[in-house]
Amino acid sequence: MAFFSTSLKVSADSLPFIDELNIFEPYLGNWEAVFEEKDGKPTVVDVSRWEKALNGTTLRTLHSINNGMYGGESLIFFDKSKQQLVFYYFTTAGFYTQGTIEVLSDNSFVAYEEVTGNKDGITKVKSTSTMSPDRLTVSTSYLKNGQWTEPERRTYRRSEKQVKFK
Repeated sequence: MAFFSTSLKVSADSLPFIDELNIFEPYLGNWEAVFEEKDGKPTVVDVSRWEKALNGTTLRTLHSINNGMYGGESLIFFDKSKQQLVFYYFTTAGFYTQGTIEVLSDNSFVAYEEVTGNKDGITKVKSTSTMSPDRLTVSTSYLKNGQWTEPERRTYRRSEKQVKFK
């Protein structure tokens, strides 16, 4: 007599998000932005992956720059006690941020971050993200040494590239 065991593995992406995270559903998958740096620095390629986590109660994002030269991971979730979206971002450079997200519409949101441990003097970050069917545009300003920088705009497109860490 033979016994066969079959286990069904449910993909985290097949589970629904909780209502507060539904805005992120269209962002799931891999993205890539290529942008020129100033002052003769090399071109930057930023690859990111957006995925559901913890049974749809959390959005996990990972990203790596230039094949792992720098990278980070975020966990975004709805904080019931604060009644808002909050997140933590951890980096390979040894600093981290914590922040909140304000949803502006079905396709855009603003993230406000407090930075801890950045060696370049950055203490806050504000970014606005807008999604269209084929791209994700992010405009980011940094509070660096007490002054806000001019917003840097980056456009991400769908990609097959993978996030890499060294």
